[in-house]
Amino acid sequence: MSSASITPPPPKPPVQPKPFVIHKERTRFFGLTLDETIRAFFGGNAFMAVVVLALITIFLFREGSAFFGQNRASITLYRTAGLEYVDYMRAQQEGHTALTRYLFDIRLRAVRHLTENEALSVAEANAKLAAFDEFAGRYSDTIEPVRGFVSDLTDVAVAIKEKYTINEDAKTERAQFLATGMTAEADAVKIAEIDFKAELAPLVGVTPMYVEAANGVATAINDVLATAPALPVPSLESRMTRFKELNREYLATFPETQRKLETWDYLKPVPALDTVTGFLFGKQWLTASFWQDWYGLVPLFVGSLMVSIIALFLAVPLGVGAAIYINQFAGLREQRIIKPAIEFISAIPSVVLGFFGIAVLGQALRALSQWEALSWVPGFPFSERLNALTAGCLLALIAVPTIFTLAEDALNNVPRSFKEASFALGASRMQTILRIIVPASLSGIVSAVLLGLGRVIGETMVVLLCAGNRIAIPDFTQGFTAFVQPVHTMTGIIAQEMGEVVRGEIHYRALFMVGLVLFFIALLINFLAQKIVRKYRISIG
Repeated sequence: MSSASITPPPPKPPVQPKPFVIHKERTRFFGLTLDETIRAFFGGNAFMAVVVLALITIFLFREGSAFFGQNRASITLYRTAGLEYVDYMRAQQEGHTALTRYLFDIRLRAVRHLTENEALSVAEANAKLAAFDEFAGRYSDTIEPVRGFVSDLTDVAVAIKEKYTINEDAKTERAQFLATGMTAEADAVKIAEIDFKAELAPLVGVTPMYVEAANGVATAINDVLATAPALPVPSLESRMTRFKELNREYLATFPETQRKLETWDYLKPVPALDTVTGFLFGKQWLTASFWQDWYGLVPLFVGSLMVSIIALFLAVPLGVGAAIYINQFAGLREQRIIKPAIEFISAIPSVVLGFFGIAVLGQALRALSQWEALSWVPGFPFSERLNALTAGCLLALIAVPTIFTLAEDALNNVPRSFKEASFALGASRMQTILRIIVPASLSGIVSAVLLGLGRVIGETMVVLLCAGNRIAIPDFTQGFTAFVQPVHTMTGIIAQEMGEVVRGEIHYRALFMVGLVLFFIALLINFLAQKIVRKYRISIG
């Protein structure tokens, strides 16, 4: 067979490639595809934040909203039982007591001067102050007539309050018996109606006698001041002059007190607004008192503000400065050491820092304040080891990692071209940092500082352990000495007292109102941060 007779097989048709088709995901969860489910899960953060925010707000309002009604009832009883009337007199007594303390402070300064500067013994110093001591004793005795009235009338007012409280407890007991169908037991509960007008007659009836006694006190004070001896320490004469001025101011309040006593009306209603302003602007937080409980926010707010100021005063330069150094100056080896060290601080439990403040830092700061070389520092020396300064220093340590991390991130986000352009124009490194990089990252730095403030003002354990927990407004007339005085804070009072209160009582409601104020302060800080950042970005654009 010849090769010409062999026919080749026909060629195979080319294989057509299958078209690439993206198939729609068939798996569905609650009617959503997998992609839609993932998107909904991770994209719902804003919605969840709003829900949580609403739940927290509703919870705080629900638990704290009854406070103002209960507080109004408490103040009404305070007035109806005559406690308010007696407090007008007590205010005069306490004013005199404060002046007496001022007088004995002058004596203490005189003794210190005589023993330290003139090298006298304590006995010799007391001998030189014998005339002053006799004067101080006569001044202290001038208030005795008022003190006698206050002591007697206090017993009357407390008895009226206790009678009312017992009566209300009996009403509650009867209502409980009736609610359970125990009619016989309910009828056995005796409830006596209180005639407040008759009960208050012993208080109101002494007004003329008290006014006469108060006028006698004013005359006696003026007579004693006229015989004030000269101090053996001339440098203290200015304080004696101030003491006399304070007495004139004190005596000027007597006519107003007399007017309040004469026009006092136990039936005068308590305005609802007074309960709100009394809480927001009240200067006393006094609980578990046999006399009257007061729930004023000012001393707690001032304490929180003071420790926050101290903390930011220390933390902002340290945190921002460390961020600038790490970002612009430090080498890679330094960054690997310093950054983890600073960020590790945030891992230390706050209660451990509180123990450190009690055992080490507070004692060290007090010992440091006693050094004569540091006597020029405002507030030095001081005696209280647990105070606003100790708590503020520890809070600064807590805030530094937050400020450092966020500020360093803000510096990293500055475009490298800004720095290169500055160098190209001949600017030095410091000029570039201070005039280009820091201003360009200022919005992030401000946000870091505000978040650090939020971290500080919400801290609990450190301030509870190290701030001293004295519920009083520091004496700002002494200047920076106020910052080394013990204070209490809003977070500290909640942690300290929440475990001791009865659910639903006025004290319980008051603590929730403090929490509500803290909540709104946090929202305000966040709002201000957003406003500042937005304003700065607009100005840069």
